[in-house]
Amino acid sequence: MKLTKILGGTALAVGLAGAAQAQETLSISTWLPPNHPVNVDMFETLVDMMEEATDGAVTGELVMGLAPPPAQMDLVMDGAADMSIIFHGYQPGRFVGTKLIELPGYEGDAEAASVAYWRVHEEHLAALEEHRGVKVIALTTHGPAQVHANQQVETLDDLDGLKTRLPGGVATDVAEELGMTGIQVPAPKVYETLESGAADAVTMNMGERIGFKLNEVAKTVYEMPGGFYRGSFGVIMSEQRFQSLPEDVQTALEEEVFGEPASRMMGAAWQASDVRATEATLEAEDNAIVTASEEDQARFEEVAAMVIEDVLAELDEAGIDAEAAHEMVQQEMDAAAE
Repeated sequence: MKLTKILGGTALAVGLAGAAQAQETLSISTWLPPNHPVNVDMFETLVDMMEEATDGAVTGELVMGLAPPPAQMDLVMDGAADMSIIFHGYQPGRFVGTKLIELPGYEGDAEAASVAYWRVHEEHLAALEEHRGVKVIALTTHGPAQVHANQQVETLDDLDGLKTRLPGGVATDVAEELGMTGIQVPAPKVYETLESGAADAVTMNMGERIGFKLNEVAKTVYEMPGGFYRGSFGVIMSEQRFQSLPEDVQTALEEEVFGEPASRMMGAAWQASDVRATEATLEAEDNAIVTASEEDQARFEEVAAMVIEDVLAELDEAGIDAEAAHEMVQQEMDAAAE
């Protein structure tokens, strides 16, 4: 099934024949550009998975323009949309446990990290009840985030004082340690923020060079092997809407779609977008990827260690066995990649 178009403020069925036969159509609020992988790869595939698991009893439709990114959770809680995707860093103070997956230092791609994220959530993080009021149906993280700049950046020292759009969460913690000057705007505003000169750089995963056209306005990538951080996302659903579905449909969705299957699918889509964008950047004559020197990599390991220590202390204070959860992330990433 292919997503043909998205109308702002108007619900457009993602599925055609499947949607026509469906008994239940779930509205999916999105705040990302129409061609973004979250829309054309992740949500499209999620709808396919729901249709297949329920024999067409459930489908979905994508809706844009309902609310800004930070308001998506409240939107679902209020019943204005059945489902949405949230970026946890947009709501500082509301989420603490979600910072665990954002920490630098993990080894592995976005698919392995997303699977590990769901497993650690079930084992440790769900007890925090940070998503109370909604049903969490998937957790995912994009690949390692890098610095994308509209000027030459070759060393860690070049980041000191660099006006940089930051998403919040661990990204902001890392940037503060590196002396970067943070500017916070939602992801859909990144292109114009860089184009206007309001920011000199942005921290994002490589895939966003296509999703947000960074190849046009941030032609230098300063790459830290393993990334500066990862970003935490959750796909949420109205608990009331879920409970309104027939019991056999609920069971099918829980057993075949929601949780680890959907999380794995989304992580794989993030990873594929990173690969495509990296290839496009290398092919562009006016774009460059500068890899941090071994000296700067060693320096960043010291910065990362300080950030990790601080975040784990936050988790301990919240009541989570932070060390065990942190170790479990890497163990499950390794297991998921086998």
